[in-house]
Amino acid sequence: MVLRLLSVTSELYPIIKTGGLADVAGALPAALEKAGVDTTTLVPGHPAVIDALSGAVPLHHYNALMGGQATLLRGSAAGLDVIVLDAPHLFDRPGNPYLGPDGRDWPDNALRYGAFARAAADLAGGRVAGFDVDVVQLHDWQAGLAAAYLHYDPPARRPGVVATIHNLAFQGIFPAYLLGSLGLPAEAFSLDGVEYHGSISFLKAGLIFADRITTVSPTYAAEIMEEDAGMGLDGLLAGRADIVSGILNGIDTDVWNPAEDPALAAPFSAATLSARGANKAALQRDLGLDIDPRAFLIGSVGRLTEQKGMDLLLALLPELVGHGAQLALLGSGDRDLEAALRTLAQTHPGRIGCHIGYDEGLAHRIEAGADIFLMPSRFEPCGLTQMYALRYGAVPVVARVGGLADTVIDAGPYALAQRVATGFQFAPGSLGSTRAALMRAMAMHRDAPDAWARLQRNGMATDCSWTTPARQYAALFRSISPSSLA
Repeated sequence: MVLRLLSVTSELYPIIKTGGLADVAGALPAALEKAGVDTTTLVPGHPAVIDALSGAVPLHHYNALMGGQATLLRGSAAGLDVIVLDAPHLFDRPGNPYLGPDGRDWPDNALRYGAFARAAADLAGGRVAGFDVDVVQLHDWQAGLAAAYLHYDPPARRPGVVATIHNLAFQGIFPAYLLGSLGLPAEAFSLDGVEYHGSISFLKAGLIFADRITTVSPTYAAEIMEEDAGMGLDGLLAGRADIVSGILNGIDTDVWNPAEDPALAAPFSAATLSARGANKAALQRDLGLDIDPRAFLIGSVGRLTEQKGMDLLLALLPELVGHGAQLALLGSGDRDLEAALRTLAQTHPGRIGCHIGYDEGLAHRIEAGADIFLMPSRFEPCGLTQMYALRYGAVPVVARVGGLADTVIDAGPYALAQRVATGFQFAPGSLGSTRAALMRAMAMHRDAPDAWARLQRNGMATDCSWTTPARQYAALFRSISPSSLA
């Protein structure tokens, strides 16, 4: 029997993206279909989403939803069955979905994503004519309040509810006085409800009222039950440990396929690794680096924050350049880190190339041209870029945390002897451990080309697809579906 799933996400690749959530939400439905799960995706009506929507028909109209009229439109976008919450007073804004032009959170984000969650609960609870589902998957804090609406305003047929954590650091915390504006009863503001240290937490709502809690790697699922990584929610999660599980993310292996990637200077495969040389030269040229096939080219793509360990990279860069390394970096984030990188790039012309911002094609070219891909994260729920690196033959050098620990096999003596190693790991947050891993990688790249090529081929042979995760999700969804429990 086909299971009907409502996936509730604030981002959807390739339409609107700020991070890995969009990639997951965009790629998982196709894999779930093969596992017998029919997915409909609910997404806010940001301008890019409205522009991408085709064949739209109205499902439901709200005369007053968090301060204005809104309509649920069902159609297709990016090859997916989608429902869009078209609420211009909340979402008709350019740029980043969460931040205003000043780089700060939109002041009405609570109402914006409260409305989004209310619509999700109405759809999931069968309150929208012509639409019914078995399970609803709530991605991150933006969707979390839907679980509270389903709890305090229970429908005749409640679906199974899964809360999925992509990054516990973002919790959707808002002032307590908004409780009434969000349409929640007074009793919701309690330890067993949405209250969190005197405020309202959208993410907590999802975690406390879900039937199952998932996160995006097994190691991260264990880490967040401890104080160091629990972000204040470790007690809640440990108390619900019997329903918490980690399902490792996959990647879209059609989008990320070095043999057919139109963004690359030269396609290649594990059998034609030498073709990576053309991509390395093209990347060096694009970022103003010296064209040097022997240079140890370090790639990095992501947010420039301390969470991502970018301060460690900055501290080591002069030393690495002194050893003959180059850096190809794409990202944005902390303004001080951005400024420091620009200064280093000016100090070391031809050795450090930075593109502050985001460029999807350049992200592909860095994976295809870099010798290693560095991820010094202090915590990392799953990470996708290290899986892209594996697939593109850029050897990952990663901190031993979360999904990085689950996806990269360290090139220690045993793994090298067994010919299973795929990269290098190091202790998170440690400058010395980060340096040691980089020196190990640099030495192997310089002195042991055959061993290096084996690392690359092992990585490229790793199954990073959604096939296995989709089966795990499908089994979990079926275990809480009302139809299965009846």
